[in-house]
Amino acid sequence: MGRMQKRTLFPALLAVLVLAGCASAPSVETTASAPSAVGTVPTPSDSTEVKHNQKFARWVAEFSTRARAAGIDEATLHSAFDTVRLVPSAIVSDRAQPEFTRAVWDYLDSAVSPQRISRGEAKLQQLRSDGNVNIDAIAARYGVPAEVLVAIWGLESSFGSFVGDIPTIDALATLGFEGRREEWARGQLLAALKILQSGDIDRAQMIGSWAGAMGQTQFLPSAFLAFAVDADGDGRRDIWGSVPDVMASTANYLARSGWQTGQPWGLEVRLPSSFDYSTASADVRQPSTQWAVEGVQTLSGAPLPALLESSILLPAGARGPAFLVGPNFRTILRYNNATSYALAIHLLAQRLGGGAGVQAAWPREVQPLSRNHVLALQTALNARGFDSGTPDGMVGPATQRGVRQYQRSLGLPADGYPTLDLLQRMQ
Repeated sequence: MGRMQKRTLFPALLAVLVLAGCASAPSVETTASAPSAVGTVPTPSDSTEVKHNQKFARWVAEFSTRARAAGIDEATLHSAFDTVRLVPSAIVSDRAQPEFTRAVWDYLDSAVSPQRISRGEAKLQQLRSDGNVNIDAIAARYGVPAEVLVAIWGLESSFGSFVGDIPTIDALATLGFEGRREEWARGQLLAALKILQSGDIDRAQMIGSWAGAMGQTQFLPSAFLAFAVDADGDGRRDIWGSVPDVMASTANYLARSGWQTGQPWGLEVRLPSSFDYSTASADVRQPSTQWAVEGVQTLSGAPLPALLESSILLPAGARGPAFLVGPNFRTILRYNNATSYALAIHLLAQRLGGGAGVQAAWPREVQPLSRNHVLALQTALNARGFDSGTPDGMVGPATQRGVRQYQRSLGLPADGYPTLDLLQRMQ
């Protein structure tokens, strides 16, 4: 950009700050939905929106000063921020709290559907016959099964068919400006600028979700910097368009996050009638040999696999399927910290490898709790002396502990699984 790079403010921002309020004043662009659509520039009569855009412009200018101090050059700053725009839909999504928690069986019905399994099998076969990808070589190099990589690919972007359509710079600048997670967003935005500066991708192609996750397996910018790999040898780490880079980067992420080569993620098990359900917790880890001593069995009757630090997972409580899970299950949680997600990845990978699906029946008659239900349950538990933490309508470890204590007082299986029946008992 030559001498033009010496300016301290970018054209769009300068226009907002200097000309705001004038009849012809431009402003930082906004969009009501995805930034891929043309945004609506506020009119001078809409003074509230003009002021909002002025504040956004000032935030970007202030952030740019910090970015310069962190080593981001002027060319990168201009590329990133000359056309930066506010994304109101990202703020709405960030603040949104679902009224109902989705039941794990409903999530798995979609995530591990027959259609996804069929597509995944076809994609896996295609990658194995594609000499440009060589997915089995990637799997061998990083010690992560090809089925797991394809399962993540399938859930994150429907096997690369949709990587998101929101410019990552816009999404993260918006979240930083909005302020609920400003420091986190600032860190991710700086990482995104480093990616642009490295030349791995240009701004127009750096797209993803409203939360800043990018590419075919949805890396945050910080994860990209830490784990992305140039597997096709073109000098760029391209998780948007290069399938070899996508697969190798995802495998590297898992390998460096604790994946244990050759170990199973876990398996569905049968619990004895005398099982102490209070031990079905991620906090209770012991060798699978000890679980066998306590009566836990495989569905086939074969010995349990050798897992040194394994836990019993009851995603639907005592009435649903039970799983013995090990370190590789927890590694997927580092990729996405949701039990239902980790279970879906492993079950889909298991099906892609020719294995069976879940055998035990889900308690589909159980109604998912709304946030108001959970809030009422937490309040009632606390009132009765079963500490569930500060009521917030979200089921976490504290709520599960409180539920277990209450269940134990009633002589019920202390699985920590909150239900409408429990709430009605308390009311």
